Amino acid sequence: MGRRRFDNLHIELSVALGVALPRFGLWMELHECDIDPERLTREETIAFCDGPLQSYLRRCGLSLRRRALRRLCRKVRKYDPDIATPYERFAALP
Repeated sequence: MGRRRFDNLHIELSVALGVALPRFGLWMELHECDIDPERLTREETIAFCDGPLQSYLRRCGLSLRRRALRRLCRKVRKYDPDIATPYERFAALP
């Protein structure tokens, strides 16, 4: 389930930024913060968004406004990896 949470974080972050954020860079940044992206928990995701995310984005030449960051945190907090996303449902259709 942690990998699905990482995928969701990557997608929501890319949408909030309006650009496709490199997955590998985000993956490595989580490792630098001693967070395993394969076993990412809700609490770790929220802590990352509230803390090291902004400095990581600055190093990438990107930024999120406060309102967009709050929206991102809310979406990450509400995400349930047990429920299939609309994209996953459509991908499963014949």
